[in-house]
Amino acid sequence: MDVSFLGGPPSLPEGRGRGPHPQRGVGVVAPFDFALDRELWRWVPDEVSLHLTRTPFVPVEVSLDLARLVSEHETLGDAVRALNAVQPEIIAYACTSGSFVGGIAGERAMCEAMTRAGELPSVTTSGALLEALEELNVRRIALVTPYTVSVTQSLEEYVAEAGITVTGRAYMGLTRHIWKVPYRDVVDMARDAVRGAADALFISCTNLPTYDVIPQLEAELRIPVISANQVTMWAALRHLGTRAVGPYQALIDESARVRPVPPALPEEQEGWA
Repeated sequence: MDVSFLGGPPSLPEGRGRGPHPQRGVGVVAPFDFALDRELWRWVPDEVSLHLTRTPFVPVEVSLDLARLVSEHETLGDAVRALNAVQPEIIAYACTSGSFVGGIAGERAMCEAMTRAGELPSVTTSGALLEALEELNVRRIALVTPYTVSVTQSLEEYVAEAGITVTGRAYMGLTRHIWKVPYRDVVDMARDAVRGAADALFISCTNLPTYDVIPQLEAELRIPVISANQVTMWAALRHLGTRAVGPYQALIDESARVRPVPPALPEEQEGWA
């Protein structure tokens, strides 16, 4: 179509004729069954891009065995070398169980393996968890997990190694399809877990949806609520010198640490809570 009589296409804003604004990159290594890419993006500011890759498929359900398989150093190295092609500034390993199954020493060794492979700084979900607990000055936590009892116990052992006391826990015993768990079930587990004098609640597993539920739980429970995907993005972006996006989330929004009540979600208005 000849658009000359319409004045032609709109001109580009001044300074943009040579392309879009430069993006800072975060390379993300996730397990093969990770299904919440969109949730990760919700914590990311406009000037940052996520570059995700997944570990190879293995026919194993969620378990300690799977956690070990998706965190093998050779697997991590291959994933990081693939991400190097798009030149991220930091690597984030987005899996809680895969990064706590070897304890604190195992988590540190994973970071070292990824850094060697990419010559980049690296963080993991479980390492980010300990950073977040330190940021919030938390020594006692309640735990929510979708895992089996053995995987949940491994998480408890990991935080205990860091000097963190677990005051309560709730778990679902799932070995697959964790990303399908509705918010209502997460809320119910949180209420069951927070029975002692916890300083914070941690919701484990990067495949468990949590973004929208965090502000509501913080308002109800009156303690910080942190989740696997949240701490992973918070730590990676903090290492870049920028901030995650998370209104009414105490870890990210310091004003939320004095507990203003956020607006209700549509689900809550319909009886979700």
